[in-house]
Amino acid sequence: MPHLYILTGASRGMGLALAQQLLSPSHRLLCLARSINADLAAEAKMCGCTCEQWPQDLADAPAAATRLRAWLRTFDPAACASATLINNAGVISRIGALEDSDDADVSNALRVGLEAPMLLTSAFLDATRHWTAPRKVLNVSSGLGRRAMAGSAAYCAAKAGMDHFTRSVALEQAALPHGARIVSLAPGVIDTDMQAQLRSSDPAGFPDRERFVQLQAQHQLSTPDEAAQRLLAYLSRADFGEAPVADVRDI
Repeated sequence: MPHLYILTGASRGMGLALAQQLLSPSHRLLCLARSINADLAAEAKMCGCTCEQWPQDLADAPAAATRLRAWLRTFDPAACASATLINNAGVISRIGALEDSDDADVSNALRVGLEAPMLLTSAFLDATRHWTAPRKVLNVSSGLGRRAMAGSAAYCAAKAGMDHFTRSVALEQAALPHGARIVSLAPGVIDTDMQAQLRSSDPAGFPDRERFVQLQAQHQLSTPDEAAQRLLAYLSRADFGEAPVADVRDI
């Protein structure tokens, strides 16, 4: 029986690295992103992994959740060895003070970064509630959900919300006989497009800019591949879920 993985934000950066590292003949992978990655499809075919990609705008979270719930309900509960949802997708709004921000930009960051993970988690848990196979939810959080940073209120709020809804759902699932295990995990500082956006920001609206410039200059950033390896290693730990909020740097 295959192990089922559902991954958001899989078309680039750490999400793509996660998808590539999950490719295995014993896995079935569903990737949700704004666009399909042709290279990922080719890699999946070469290694014999069933990999389905949905072009899905997660800013429309209700539509994504409805589609996922319906798809999962087509499965025979006994047909999967395990099921895992990885909420990786996130966006950072334009860096700067909140009063200078664009309303639509802030709304998009909250929809993709908080509303979509909540609704997809709800859909996943609902559609698989009668499954007896192990179920996990890994929410990719950030240290900025635990340490506020000027100039990025929407991103900080989304990640803080992700941490706290994870705590709540962990309590709910712990009371069930076959409850899912859920963790909100900060992956450390990764050299992605988001980091480039932070480094190129106007320091007048982003006082922490120099710190991020120095992180790159001092080679303190993880590559997407390295970060993905750490996340998947944590996901496979026997104690996954014992601490609903965690950071790979504390392990």
